[in-house]
Amino acid sequence: MRQLILHPDYVEVDDSGDLDVASCYVERSVMRERGWGEIYNGSYGTLLFELQSHLEMTFRFDTFNKRHIRNRWKEVMQAMQTDPLNRWGVRSIPPLTEAELEKYAEYQYPIYACGYNWLQSCGESSRRLERRIGDIIAWWQTRKHECDKVILITHSMGGLVARACAKRIPDKILGVIHGVMPALGAPLAYRRLACGTECDSPLNDTLDSYKAGKFADIAGRRPADTTPVLSVSPGALELLPNQLHPRPWLHASVVHSAAHGERRESSSDCLRLPNESQPNPYDLYRDMHSWYRLINPELANPANLYRDLKGGVIKKIREAINTAETFHDWLGNYYHPASFAYYGTDKSHPAYGQIRWVAHESSSTTTIPLTAANIDAGKCVGQGADGVRQVAIEGKVVLSFSIDAQDSAGDDTVSQQSGAGPNGKVRQLFATHGYRHQESYKHHDTILLTCYCIAKIAQELGKNG
Repeated sequence: MRQLILHPDYVEVDDSGDLDVASCYVERSVMRERGWGEIYNGSYGTLLFELQSHLEMTFRFDTFNKRHIRNRWKEVMQAMQTDPLNRWGVRSIPPLTEAELEKYAEYQYPIYACGYNWLQSCGESSRRLERRIGDIIAWWQTRKHECDKVILITHSMGGLVARACAKRIPDKILGVIHGVMPALGAPLAYRRLACGTECDSPLNDTLDSYKAGKFADIAGRRPADTTPVLSVSPGALELLPNQLHPRPWLHASVVHSAAHGERRESSSDCLRLPNESQPNPYDLYRDMHSWYRLINPELANPANLYRDLKGGVIKKIREAINTAETFHDWLGNYYHPASFAYYGTDKSHPAYGQIRWVAHESSSTTTIPLTAANIDAGKCVGQGADGVRQVAIEGKVVLSFSIDAQDSAGDDTVSQQSGAGPNGKVRQLFATHGYRHQESYKHHDTILLTCYCIAKIAQELGKNG
């Protein structure tokens, strides 16, 4: 059922989403026309409301016609200078000045939204965004308004879409603000495809675990649920650690336990990938034989959609992986020249910075020495619904490998290692905390930060003619 419903070629962007947004000077019909129904209100409704309510309300005048900065912009100006190291992860931030607000206030900022089919390649989604930008600019120009650039605000995977779009049409984009982007990919994507959607995290309370379980019911708890959808979806595969992700990020270790539970001693990593002998992560993804493989092709085609395709589902999988690799090679380290970015670095919302397969072995049952070579050559002889893999080593020892818990500070989805990927490539990068990945634009600090970045990007107007 998932394969039939969530096939990248069969789904489309739904523009009829909830518009449960408080009054912000825009009629519901205009919200709909501007694409607000294309994105998830539960995650982005607060941001849409805040931007529409405050971006064009910069100054007020008293009864003596004296100008004052409105309270929201005072709050933005103050927030960016308050405890920047703890709050924003940087030692200093250029202040937002009243003179800059004067220039900012010379322009209008209508708020649009653009959804995309995340199962398709980000390259394809970026073309949809490009068409939307062209339509918006043409709409205003037809009505005799000066309009030739837009500012893009992105969330998560949308950052990859926006970067691809900006690389093709940089002249139509004034600047980009990236929020919690998996700039280098997310090991979490490996975990969900290989083992099913996780239902727990080391610091989850009962309610958080319940929510995670409900999400897993939808996304798929088992690899048999996730593989038919994600393995043939270029967009999903573009969320995997890419060629720029710090490596190695895939490990296999064996924990040695003494007899009778008297002592436990963890071994060093027996397997570390990608490495110097296999530096390309896409070769790892194309490998469908190793016990630690990302994709089990036997789980990929339960609806028999590819039975008449020459090469079958394996060809379809390889095509999707090749598309993802081509996209990442083409995008590289490109960022629009006027880009800002923030990411989560919260220890209370850990994410997978690495994937660690861990097995437990009792010294009383050890019959052969375990090495990187024989663990690498092990054969998968069984896999449970929870993703645990039974691995036979030299046909003599069978170990049960499961994936260890999240190991990195982050936002529960993107690790700080990947979130910090834009470092040195954007105007300023902010390390923030206090939110989960999907709720980052509901956090008051990130809304203030977004307003600050928009005002700074607006200073680009008029430059270079």
